[in-house]
Amino acid sequence: MGGNGHGPMALVASNAESAQAAEAMLRARYDFVAPEDAELIVALGGDGFLLHTLHQMLRQGTIAPVFGMNRGTVGFLMNEWRIDGLAERVARAKRFSVAPLEMHATCVSGTTVVHPAINEVSLLRETRQTAWIEVSVNGRVVLPELICDGVLVATPAGSTAYNLSANGPILPLGSKLVALTPISPFRPRRWRGALVPDDLKVGFRVLDPLKRPVSAVADQHEVREVATVEVCVDRSRALTLLFDPEHALDERIAMEQFAA
Repeated sequence: MGGNGHGPMALVASNAESAQAAEAMLRARYDFVAPEDAELIVALGGDGFLLHTLHQMLRQGTIAPVFGMNRGTVGFLMNEWRIDGLAERVARAKRFSVAPLEMHATCVSGTTVVHPAINEVSLLRETRQTAWIEVSVNGRVVLPELICDGVLVATPAGSTAYNLSANGPILPLGSKLVALTPISPFRPRRWRGALVPDDLKVGFRVLDPLKRPVSAVADQHEVREVATVEVCVDRSRALTLLFDPEHALDERIAMEQFAA
């Protein structure tokens, strides 16, 4: 998967001091163009900034691959920060296609919101009252009543984030699955979630939206007081991430299964 010839590169950085310093160093060493003129984007920051960059690209219809370098904290989706050999690293990088989720949320008011998510779409209770949610797959009801703090749908790329902290499974990058994971489920008590083929639609209906209001969150974008939410994978808007061969994303995700 190596051998990425690349044309003009753009450089974007988070507002963090370490990212700004790294940006200045790279601009002194290499030539960069505006993002709209680039065939490749170098992103400096942490995982949150990379997600922000990818969402901007989805909004603008940009399809350039992204090579991230970690100037944040965790940096699970980022490569190691180094100033030297950038062109060579990009040329050797492995390409990974990441297809976002698409959330269709209909609010109690009747408003409809459509928003993409690279990591996960989560439904969360808004008050102290537990959420009562009906869960369906491709229009077939699979859980008539899930009583919980919430429930989420996660992509393989996002399976090591919020999904993992909710005791959801880690999904290999090429698995063609999404994780359906409950958050603090009360009933059914023994249900721990499911793996769903990523060509199926997952649907949620809030059973008592006035007494037990629920919000839907696509990555960081929140929609309050939802009545129904439908989630599917949108392959037509797949994004490409680039990784050093020795720190490839598929291997990182696989190794997370063995992390203490």
